[in-house]
Amino acid sequence: MTDDNRHRSELKAFLFITIVLFPILAVAVVGGYGFFVWFLQVVSG
Repeated sequence: MTDDNRHRSELKAFLFITIVLFPILAVAVVGGYGFFVWFLQVVSG
């Protein structure tokens, strides 16, 4: 693998992580926390 191809694949991986993966993980964590708090309120009455 040439140095240019490696740089390009690293850039693609970086863009995928920052544009796709982190937002999905953030929404999942916040949604999971909200569901957890809601569930605790339902259980405790």
